[in-house]
Amino acid sequence: MCSSDLVLTTPLRNFGMYQGPGEARKRIEEALEMVGLRPKETLGRYPHQLSGGQRQRIMVARALLLRPRIIMADEPVSMVDASLRATILDELRKLTSEFGISLVYITHDLTTAYQVCDDIVVLYQGTVTEVGSVEKVIRDPQHPYTKLLVSSIPLPDRSQRWGEDDALITEEQARRSTSGCRFAPRCARAMEECWTNIPPLFRVDPDRAASCFLRKDAPVLPSEQVGQVLKVMRPGGAGNAPAA
Repeated sequence: MCSSDLVLTTPLRNFGMYQGPGEARKRIEEALEMVGLRPKETLGRYPHQLSGGQRQRIMVARALLLRPRIIMADEPVSMVDASLRATILDELRKLTSEFGISLVYITHDLTTAYQVCDDIVVLYQGTVTEVGSVEKVIRDPQHPYTKLLVSSIPLPDRSQRWGEDDALITEEQARRSTSGCRFAPRCARAMEECWTNIPPLFRVDPDRAASCFLRKDAPVLPSEQVGQVLKVMRPGGAGNAPAA
């Protein structure tokens, strides 16, 4: 058995999810068709006989074989060329809309996150800086780090230069240590309290919160209410966590 078939039969065998070769074959073919592959053109081939996009889709099909309630996809299109990226992202989106599978989409690419996700968690050095609706967070970021991420996205306008609105920080500030906000050494709007206190999540909207003292006029979001803002785990929901 060639290795492309082996990666599909192994999870079925390990979890005892079929009663005979015929049922296993049927489930594998159904999974391949779900991700846009033709079983006759895919099975029986070695990895070097498949394109990068086909190999990516096989791994998505492999996850579908187990009929999961949630899939964690870590940079699933990072090694795929632009012509196939949109197709694979559309297929991931179908998992949530057609099969009710929740998707946790981990990436550094905000453009693909915007395409795939409903909700977003923005991380900086392992800490949450902003959470909420992807539409609001990307279009109107409330944390300086999120604004920095969004400003790094190329604009389809040659008259605008990248990062021309970014404020500068001093060399002394960049070297300063902090026991408070981890982003303070890179933040041009850092205040004294940012260096000594860790900012909580402030609920700036019903479906959004930001961990920044610039938003301290908003109410603090209790930890038990984070799920009300971030609905990643709902059936058919999609989430994202870009990290620095």
